Amino acid sequence: MRRFEIKRFIPSIISIIILVCSIIVASKKYAEKMGKESPISNADMGDFCMQTVKRSNEEEMRAVWIPFMTLDMNKEFSEDLFKSKYKDLVKKAKENKMNTLVVHVHSHGDAMYPSKIFPWSHILKGEQGQDPNFDPLKFMIDETHNEGMEFHAWINPLRIRSNGKPDKFSENNPYVIYEKENNNYFIYSNGDIYYNPAYSEVRKLIIDGVKEIVSNYDVDAIHFDDYFYPKGALDIDKAAYDDYTKSFTDGSIPLDLIKWRMGNINTLISGTYVAIKSINPNVKFGISPAANLDNLSEMGVDAESWGSLSGYVDYLCPQIYYSFENPALPFEKAANDWKKIVTCESIKVYMGLSLYKAGSDADDGTWKNSDDILKKQIEYGRNLGYNGFMLYSIDYLDKDNTKQEVENVLKVIN
Repeated sequence: MRRFEIKRFIPSIISIIILVCSIIVASKKYAEKMGKESPISNADMGDFCMQTVKRSNEEEMRAVWIPFMTLDMNKEFSEDLFKSKYKDLVKKAKENKMNTLVVHVHSHGDAMYPSKIFPWSHILKGEQGQDPNFDPLKFMIDETHNEGMEFHAWINPLRIRSNGKPDKFSENNPYVIYEKENNNYFIYSNGDIYYNPAYSEVRKLIIDGVKEIVSNYDVDAIHFDDYFYPKGALDIDKAAYDDYTKSFTDGSIPLDLIKWRMGNINTLISGTYVAIKSINPNVKFGISPAANLDNLSEMGVDAESWGSLSGYVDYLCPQIYYSFENPALPFEKAANDWKKIVTCESIKVYMGLSLYKAGSDADDGTWKNSDDILKKQIEYGRNLGYNGFMLYSIDYLDKDNTKQEVENVLKVIN
């Protein structure tokens, strides 16, 4: 390789070296927290976080989620209809001054692109595994970029079936294939099915799916939703946890169930981060967890590590779907608590805001007390130092009950 060609790769090489170092230190901190001996030197390295200088001219995140329900063709699929629908969504987002679209591309263990790992999504032609004979993901990315917006590929990493959807699995679905080999690879809860992240084979499957997207598409970010372990179900992974505890034959004490789950998810998250950066350091990785911190640990969410250590995420977007007067968890408390968690300056923090609740009876009717709640929440977040917001969802940008709220939001967007 000639000299000038090597120079071209120096920035990428440096980025990877920094990445590996950050993962090593994050692993040390996590091992210390879990009470395990670390292979790293026991020297006190302190709380490590890659620091970045904030650019004063950096554009505020103004995103809107496009969920699978919105993209669902309801068994009336054609390539032209799908493209027309997505163009209308892009136009709507652009008219409402959004700069980023967070689009569902992998919602139920299936794909909105020709994948070698997962079957075609059931929302296209009404049945999982049916080839639409074009690449919806490439079209959506191109259309989004043509309008000057970022495209964040939204993935539910563990969800396979929820609320009865999809009603039928294709034969090439990994669930159909692996369920016969090891039923413990899966978690069953109230009729829903999830991948079990306790197994390295499962984590590899999910990470390979992410790598497939980043390797083949010009996405700006990979975005994980909050579907990790289902809340309130403490016996769904008993077999895997029992196998783990039985492996301790030297008298040492295993982690309790909650910390073990957090360890499994942390391994998945850090592995995903490393995989993304090894392919393209410029692609961001973000997670949108549920905002109630009291509920997260049993779901395997280690929010404090994600927000304070390099090597997990580039951004967090807690779903702060509450009014200021929510009786259970007011918006201000949730927003303040999450801002305190994200202490690493290289990690962005956005507010997930509930556009769908505007003007509704939600939160004991408190959304009807004012028509500028979202506007005030955006301003509150700016004052706290949030880096922007994401609205759920695009369907509610033009509803009758949200109209005034949206108009007030637009007044405070440049």
